[in-house]
Amino acid sequence: MTDADGVLRIADLRRACSLLLDAAESRFGPQIQLSQLDVDYYWNVALSAAFGTVQRPELEIDCGQSSDDLAGLTSLLQRDDPEGVVSLWHDLSHVSGLLRLLAYLDLADTRQVREN
Repeated sequence: MTDADGVLRIADLRRACSLLLDAAESRFGPQIQLSQLDVDYYWNVALSAAFGTVQRPELEIDCGQSSDDLAGLTSLLQRDDPEGVVSLWHDLSHVSGLLRLLAYLDLADTRQVREN
């Protein structure tokens, strides 16, 4: 189990992702029609600057796109040999964009419930 020893265990991350995706599916259903949402573009801090927190980075903010992230996910899953052509930084960036979208949808849904 991941604990205070500062070790990220991939198996723990996989398990956490499964738990979270199960919860997202329970909340939003097995499919989310992105074209019906007004959330295609989002702000994104450049990965090369995101973890260099010793100094405040110059504004290295770009724009991500949920529909592009979905296309990247689709491309990854349709590759003949996905294990041979995985680009971790690129493919994970698309997946993380989609995971952040789920977090945003949950946040927006939670805020709406609180306001009513």
